[in-house]
Amino acid sequence: MKKVFIMSILFVLLLAGCSGGMSQENSKMSSEGDMNSAADMENVNEENSFSEDEKQVADAGEKPEAEGQSDKGADESAAQRMVVYNAEMDIRVKNFENARSALEEKVKRYNGYIVQSDSNRYDDEQQSGTMTFRIPQEHFQAFLTDAEGLSVQVNNRRVSGQDVTEEYVDLESRLKSKRAVEARLLEFMKGAQKTEDLLKISSDLADVQEQIEQIAGRKKYLENQTALSTVTITLQENEVPVPKIDNDSLNTWQKIKKQFADNINILLAAGSGIIVFLIGNLPILIIVGVIVAAIIYFVRKKAVQGQNNNVDSDS
Repeated sequence: MKKVFIMSILFVLLLAGCSGGMSQENSKMSSEGDMNSAADMENVNEENSFSEDEKQVADAGEKPEAEGQSDKGADESAAQRMVVYNAEMDIRVKNFENARSALEEKVKRYNGYIVQSDSNRYDDEQQSGTMTFRIPQEHFQAFLTDAEGLSVQVNNRRVSGQDVTEEYVDLESRLKSKRAVEARLLEFMKGAQKTEDLLKISSDLADVQEQIEQIAGRKKYLENQTALSTVTITLQENEVPVPKIDNDSLNTWQKIKKQFADNINILLAAGSGIIVFLIGNLPILIIVGVIVAAIIYFVRKKAVQGQNNNVDSDS
């Protein structure tokens, strides 16, 4: 009985092991079948329409951009800071022309250039003006120090900086992403066979290339602004030049002769004017003279007659 009991247990264990092996094999076969069917469905979906390819292009464009944004912090910390510097100065100088020439020489020495220059003169003596320069950033502080050295007084000095590192890193990431999309669209264009697909790819490619040009232009602008700093300097002349004494103005004899000649000229001009008036208006003067003489004659005659009448009445 004891042997029969042991044999029964061994038989049960053998049956359990066989059923477990068969179930594992069946599950393995079913999983392989599911994988094959999923692969077949994926191939069918890729061959059905071109819209799936466009979706892949969009996903390809978004993925590098997302990766670029995730790594932006590390890239920004590792990259050199990009700062746009601007400076404004208001200084007084002994001589405007000398200071302007000195600033022009220093700009050439620092490989910069002049953007704008103008000057004004007050009361025909004192000069002032404004000059705007573009200076390489590595010589920015040196140029400001040289400008202060030319002055006798600094009225105003203002330096400002704008950090554009984050914007620049973001532009680089966006540019990399857009170029990846451009390359993928170019590949699709080579394999496109339908006209509508080719037109759709060309339109998308034109939009992407326009965005690339805008991003590249902004990136180049930031590079130029950070490479060259803008400095605006207002110059005011400190000393008003005193006019020299004119020795000719102190010659009394010459001034007397000049005054005498001026008076003679005035008298001659007055006499000439009277003569011209009399001769030029002679006909009118004769008529007026005759009329005046006739009036005087009749008035006197009437007066004489009145006196004679008074004498006769008295007698």
